[in-house]
Amino acid sequence: MTKKFSLNRQIKITLLAAMAFILMYFDFPLPIFPSFLKIDLSDLPALIGAFALGPIEGVVIELLKNILHVLFKGTQTALVGETANFIVGSVMVFISGYFYRKNKTRKSAIVGLTIGVISMTLLASLINYFVLIPTYAKVFKMPLDAIIAMGSKINGNITDLSSLIVWAIVPFNLLKGIAVSIVTAGIYKSVSPLIHKEEILVDEKKYAKN
Repeated sequence: MTKKFSLNRQIKITLLAAMAFILMYFDFPLPIFPSFLKIDLSDLPALIGAFALGPIEGVVIELLKNILHVLFKGTQTALVGETANFIVGSVMVFISGYFYRKNKTRKSAIVGLTIGVISMTLLASLINYFVLIPTYAKVFKMPLDAIIAMGSKINGNITDLSSLIVWAIVPFNLLKGIAVSIVTAGIYKSVSPLIHKEEILVDEKKYAKN
């Protein structure tokens, strides 16, 4: 029975990762942000997985999603974008799933999602400032000023890397996190029974035998 549940769990993780990978195709830029910042709902399956299966499983879904993206679509950012997507998404997914796992109530879910979004935004700001944007510029031999200029065209307040983080990276991640959180909170109750179907059937059989 344990092996069966382990296989079922792996199948669920794989299916959710595949769904997340598909959702990555439906990304789109917003006119209020530089064009290199594109929003999508690919963290949604990982969040659902973190709530239903556990926070570690949610992170695994994030990892598989990005691996599938590189294998099937390739990378246009020398893996910088995929690395950022994995790290930032995993922080939100793990924290949200952790809080919900401790106490499976709607209140815990909302608290977890809120802390997850804030943590994701803070981490995204730090790694973009110190690692990702400088690395992207170096890999593509692109002046950092050129990246900043992309932001300046959208928002005149963006004049350097620090202001790019404040006026673009922070609001973008907050908006994305809030959007994914709202959808997750809205549909989780409906999809949760489908994910837990095998466990429910086993519990019913045990109850019937007793």
